[in-house]
Amino acid sequence: MKLFVGGFPLDIAEIELVKIFNSYGTVNTIKIVRDKKTRKCKGYAFLEMTDQAGADRAIEGLDGTPMGDRVLSVKQAADKPAAKPPMQQRSFRPQQSNYIKTDRSATGSTTGGTTVKKRPRI
Repeated sequence: MKLFVGGFPLDIAEIELVKIFNSYGTVNTIKIVRDKKTRKCKGYAFLEMTDQAGADRAIEGLDGTPMGDRVLSVKQAADKPAAKPPMQQRSFRPQQSNYIKTDRSATGSTTGGTTVKKRPRI
């Protein structure tokens, strides 16, 4: 079960959070969310626990607990909505071609029975 954890001190390490949550159940994964440029902690994390009972115990035992100068918030993480299916590939080509293919020979081309001379290359 995936948990949202917020309100912990910004200087806490992943291992410290795991130690706190391990007393309620086994932690599979933890991801502290950080700023992409500065790599500073944003103050929340996502934690995945092996079983539902352990996650429920952690929510009940840790939600609202003061931690340093902040208050810990532990909730069940909302599952991301499924991504929208990709748009069907559209073809922007017309169904029927308005162009007439003509035979171009080395001496000139014919269109509608008339011969059009090519401009000489310079």
